[in-house]
Amino acid sequence: MPQADLDVRRVAKRYAGLTAVDELSFSVDRGSFFSILGPSGCGKTTLLRMIAGFLAPDSGDVLIGGQSMAQVPPNRRPVNMVFQHLALFPMMSVAENVGYGLARRGLPKKDVAQRVGAMLERVGLPGSQNKRVDQLSGGQKQRVAIARSLVLEPTLLLLDEPLGALDLKLREHMKIELKQLQADFGTTFVYITHDQSEALVLSDHVAVMNKGRFEQVGTPQSLYYEPRTPFVAGFVGANNQIPGRASQVSGDLVELTTDKGLRLFARRMGTVETGAAATAFVRPEVATLARTLDALPAQQPRFAATVASLLFDGANSAVLVHEQQSGTEFHIALPQTGQFADLRVGESIAFGFDPERALCFAAAPAAAP
Repeated sequence: MPQADLDVRRVAKRYAGLTAVDELSFSVDRGSFFSILGPSGCGKTTLLRMIAGFLAPDSGDVLIGGQSMAQVPPNRRPVNMVFQHLALFPMMSVAENVGYGLARRGLPKKDVAQRVGAMLERVGLPGSQNKRVDQLSGGQKQRVAIARSLVLEPTLLLLDEPLGALDLKLREHMKIELKQLQADFGTTFVYITHDQSEALVLSDHVAVMNKGRFEQVGTPQSLYYEPRTPFVAGFVGANNQIPGRASQVSGDLVELTTDKGLRLFARRMGTVETGAAATAFVRPEVATLARTLDALPAQQPRFAATVASLLFDGANSAVLVHEQQSGTEFHIALPQTGQFADLRVGESIAFGFDPERALCFAAAPAAAP
């Protein structure tokens, strides 16, 4: 059984009566890439700061490498942190930035220089020791910040939205680089982000956080294809969310009827009672488009629709359609065959989907006033 580099046990943090982290327990295996994904205000940064030692939990304990961190200050923990704004020293060279922690530990200058040079080689910045920070690109600065942390050989590397300040194209490139760096070094990464793409691409396991608790922890694939709660289904990946009532429940299949009269079928997730409020989730790529209803499989529910908007985004292009009888809007991914490249707004279209690939959850209870 893999050993855990991080073991969080019933950790809680409250501010003025508001619970930021609600008695969370989880562990992170040695050498893995673990992400905490959630919206702003869900408590993920508070959790990371407690792991780092910048905040003390109100209750619970954090173990790193099997040792309790209670009463251990941040500078004595086997942890380093990379922030969104990197916090590089602008007046120092690249070598001085990367070697700062080693110098503070009192290592001889020769040893510091040797380890810094080797680390810069490993992060793809050989020979950049004498460069100034302002001479580096955004991606190079990112690698310097990571090198500065990894050169200290921490048990854990904590990353707090480290790609948030980068432009889109560089962010996409750095996702690949980060994943490769973690695999090369084998250091345990704990990464927090609100960007689901970052979490899915980078991680071995992802925890989806909401209101101070983990809704679900699993592989990116399990979170995407088998969400256990409506929040996870709605937060991880794009989804058409169709509220209605369960007019019929037959085994694992729910017939959902909306207040506008749309009837569709979806796979039951958890307990869904006949007559109760429920929500169906249909991913854009699950639906199949056709020019006519007859061109779709007869054994699946089929819908006539009108094209409301075309969303061209290369390989991620989609179409917004309105189901003709109810007016319900569906966001549907366009296939990359080019067969619908001539679609026009206002055109009639048909779509359908396999009910087994749509999910139906009982509606969440209304919040108390």
